[in-house]
Amino acid sequence: MIDLHCHILPGLDDGAADLSVSLEMARAFVADGVLVVACTPHILPGLYHNSGPAIRDATAKLQQALDDQGIPLTLVTGADNHVVPGFVAGLRSGHLLSLSDTRYVLVEPPHHVAPVRLDDLFFEVLAAGFVPILTHPERLSWIEADYARIARLGAAGVWMQITAGSLAGNFGRRAQYWAQRMLEEGAVHILATDAHDAERRPPNLSEGRDLAAKRIGADAAQHLVLTRPMAILNNDAPAGLALPEPDAMSSRVAHEHVASRAKKGGSAATGLLRGVSDRLRRFVER
Repeated sequence: MIDLHCHILPGLDDGAADLSVSLEMARAFVADGVLVVACTPHILPGLYHNSGPAIRDATAKLQQALDDQGIPLTLVTGADNHVVPGFVAGLRSGHLLSLSDTRYVLVEPPHHVAPVRLDDLFFEVLAAGFVPILTHPERLSWIEADYARIARLGAAGVWMQITAGSLAGNFGRRAQYWAQRMLEEGAVHILATDAHDAERRPPNLSEGRDLAAKRIGADAAQHLVLTRPMAILNNDAPAGLALPEPDAMSSRVAHEHVASRAKKGGSAATGLLRGVSDRLRRFVER
């Protein structure tokens, strides 16, 4: 497997605190069956003052440490690039980083507030020849209110990355619901760990893959953790790749979720179920 979103570099953000944690994470990745990891620390002005050159240097140093320890894990560069003004200019200057210097770039929007011009930013990134990958949309607090926008971005060519731990329920039922729903609707392109340490948020890609397989089948799950990640590292064009397709039962997870709430909420939940069903129908018919 290949993990394209991980905070394994020591001391750069809220991920690995020091080299010992990075090495522990690396060993956990290898034990989990991961061969390649993208080092993607946050680049967030005002909080994490990282830049492309610093990330490249830290990645090279950690790779040397892994080699010295005999840990068979290959690292590539990248960044968890937060939405900022001049995003494309930042990519072109090398301050922001795409994944292994390919056309594919992780983009993280604000967690609690949907940017007003988010569509414009993604259009600019696409027009510049990059393929933006929206990181963990299932965990955004505004996904319920603005899921139509996320769906619209996906239809326009923005890739979606969900977190392995979300499928396992590690981020709560809400994130689990949206991860399952997006997966079954054929909206997810890659699965990643977003690992930050070896205990609280550890490498768990195989668990996410296996849970995805139960929803969409083993072959489709393998595309999430190997086929498409490898294509990304090869810088293959999206047009030549097998893209995700909606499951025949793609509305199942939505109905399961709402039906569960209906058991607890009585008539109010029944109205909610009817509303969600109507929204699902409108979404499919668009």
